[in-house]
Amino acid sequence: MVPSATRQSADERRVSVLKAAMVEFAQGGYAGTSTEAIAKRAGLSQPYIFRLFGTKRELFIATMELMHQRIESTFKDAAAGLSGFEAMVAMGDAYKDLLGERDLLLVQMHAYAASSDPEIRKASREGFRHLWSLAAQLTGLHEEWIRRFFAQGMLMNVLAAFDAAALDESWARACQPDPEHFFDTPPGI
Repeated sequence: MVPSATRQSADERRVSVLKAAMVEFAQGGYAGTSTEAIAKRAGLSQPYIFRLFGTKRELFIATMELMHQRIESTFKDAAAGLSGFEAMVAMGDAYKDLLGERDLLLVQMHAYAASSDPEIRKASREGFRHLWSLAAQLTGLHEEWIRRFFAQGMLMNVLAAFDAAALDESWARACQPDPEHFFDTPPGI
């Protein structure tokens, strides 16, 4: 039996590897990031990284899971005690703040880009499916509103990724979310 202090130390190292992986994968994506760079950032050896995670793919998927958990906890905290449009607005506002965590945002986008890998695609689908179901559960809103919420979130991801807010151009301003009109009834509902 492993003493709990040793287990805790291994858990702490796992967390430090995931934090390092978040930064490195955000910069280079799945294909362009080496486990050597992650190990160096975490202050650990590359063989130890493989002992903790097995493969680079498993490390990337664990990093994706951390990203999905962060979004999930943000949505839950924002919607606590609310429902319907109030919950959705609170979740949207919280997500806007979350976009400031650039590494998290970029890992999310790299996960979708790396979905040609079947295991990464599966993890991407499961993470997105879970967040979709969570938004539906927390708000209780019709599926069309959930679709609009996620569509707006994806647009916000793209705009944040290339820092559209820094542009003083009409197209960049037009793409910014307009909370005043977000809940106008879309055609067909």
